[in-house]
Amino acid sequence: SDLVFGEFYLESVLENVLPPNQYQMQYGFKDGLIVDAVVLLDKGKILPIDSKFSLENYNRMVNAADKAQRDALLTKVKADLKGRIDETAKYIRPSEGTMDFAFMFIPSESLYYDLLISNVGSGSSSRDLIEYAFRDKHVIITSPTSFMAYLQTVLQGLRSLQIEEQAKDIQVRVGQLGTHIAKYDEYMKKL
Repeated sequence: SDLVFGEFYLESVLENVLPPNQYQMQYGFKDGLIVDAVVLLDKGKILPIDSKFSLENYNRMVNAADKAQRDALLTKVKADLKGRIDETAKYIRPSEGTMDFAFMFIPSESLYYDLLISNVGSGSSSRDLIEYAFRDKHVIITSPTSFMAYLQTVLQGLRSLQIEEQAKDIQVRVGQLGTHIAKYDEYMKKL
């Protein structure tokens, strides 16, 4: 299933960039809840990453024959995403050493692209999901490509800053990076 694919994809990205002692797959919290992966940071801090996302409705939407069907499936895709954002937020547990934000890894560049650039559906509702994730739930949505940039930002931020005081600052920087990536994507698209 593509849920397993997401996890496999995430693990291969992590093992390509981090030493084995800097991340852990299937990390268990005290109450038995298990997150797909965590990055083990300095000072015992951990960054939770969720990769469970079903691409089924998205793929059906992309292949839909008519607009009505596509719109109905778009609504489902957004509901799927919102559900995953809410789930990912459950892994943010500063009392158990996590950062006060988490990553949500979407194993599809095109879904991420559609979501960020808002060329799916009308208006800014796709962008609203990203803002909802970031502002309300402290969840940062990443794609395979942007994941690396985000991870580097967090790692560098943690090296140069005191975690306790500056976690918020890191979060803001990561947010700015997201906006920057979106603008860059838009620029590339125009080209």
